[in-house]
Amino acid sequence: MELRRVVVTGLGALTPLGNTLTESWEGLLSGRSGAAPITRFDASKFKTQFACEVKGFNPEDFMDRKEARKTDPYAQFALICADEALRDSGLLTDTVDRERIGVIWGSGIGGLKTFQDECIAFGRGDGTPRFNPFFIPKMIADSAAGLISMRHVLRGPSYVTASACASSNNAMIDAFNYIRLGTCVAMVTGGSEAAICEAGVGGFNALHAMSTRNDDPTTASRPYDKDRDGFVLGEGGAAIILEDLEHALARGAKIYAEVIGGGMSSDAYHITAPHPEGLGAELCMKHALADAHIGPTEIDYINTHGTSTPIGDPQEVKAIQRLFGEHAYKLNISATKSMTGHLLGGAGAVEGMAAIMAVYQDIVPPTINHFTDDPEIDPRLNFTFNTAQKRTVNAAMSNTFGFGGHNTAVIFRKYR
Repeated sequence: MELRRVVVTGLGALTPLGNTLTESWEGLLSGRSGAAPITRFDASKFKTQFACEVKGFNPEDFMDRKEARKTDPYAQFALICADEALRDSGLLTDTVDRERIGVIWGSGIGGLKTFQDECIAFGRGDGTPRFNPFFIPKMIADSAAGLISMRHVLRGPSYVTASACASSNNAMIDAFNYIRLGTCVAMVTGGSEAAICEAGVGGFNALHAMSTRNDDPTTASRPYDKDRDGFVLGEGGAAIILEDLEHALARGAKIYAEVIGGGMSSDAYHITAPHPEGLGAELCMKHALADAHIGPTEIDYINTHGTSTPIGDPQEVKAIQRLFGEHAYKLNISATKSMTGHLLGGAGAVEGMAAIMAVYQDIVPPTINHFTDDPEIDPRLNFTFNTAQKRTVNAAMSNTFGFGGHNTAVIFRKYR
């Protein structure tokens, strides 16, 4: 069976660096941190008192008050990103076949704040079950995909993938497959998360997963640095419009890049810790290269999972060095979580956007906050420390790994 070619024709973003694609991309290239003290709630009693929040966000700037009250922030982020990406793509004309356009979204948690708030309200009551009638539809993770499909009358496949921090990449790979198999002509994909609330911060603090550098939040996320002490929680999301190449060409669409492969694997090791030798990470990258029918030397840039955790960063580097061999030293590597924080289920979408834009504009966003080399990490590798670097990026890989041992990699290439 001949597979269809799949291209990226639209992008949208709402991140801690900006409320649009342009603002977010410019923030990445400038090496700006999105971290600051938490404003969502009083975090003074928490071990971590800062995060990468979306700034200046009012859902009523994008939807009416009634709709905003019925949706959790993670779904609001999804709707806003999808709106921007669809506008950017110009896909939805009067003549397009909406029965062959679907929505596959990624979210690791869904409506965590809604779930938290409803449980707190019930616990403070007298035991009488008084719950918001929208509690369940606001909380469940699949609502984001359903709301996007309803908003734009898209009648193709519609669901949410949940594989922790690998969720968005899983969503993209599924969307890619639906198009290249000829089932759909286009898909809205991406991911979002809104876990900056008491339950989110408290839960990750209990796991000792997050940085506690409260005295200097902007330098707290420092992937590959010797003194890293955990990730910084982020929120927001990004949307990516994938489209059948012939369909895109027929309507004269702008093409950012081509999606050429995706790989998935499982560590089969531990519920929260990655495999210490990065075996699962290596395997998913290997599968992505095989799916794309290219060799390691054809990759120019890897947007790594790079969370700034003591255990996670070295294992991914080991995997890259084993798989890419000597070519690893010719790659640009960067961890954009150093600026956006970790968007959990939305991470792959934002980092996929960064990889796509790197291919489109031939510039690699940096890994900021590097101060001290880690003796466990080879200093000869080019981690694009602190400053964006211009170079020809013919192909870029974006990695995301999640609790449960879920590993994913997606490859984007210049459209030829």
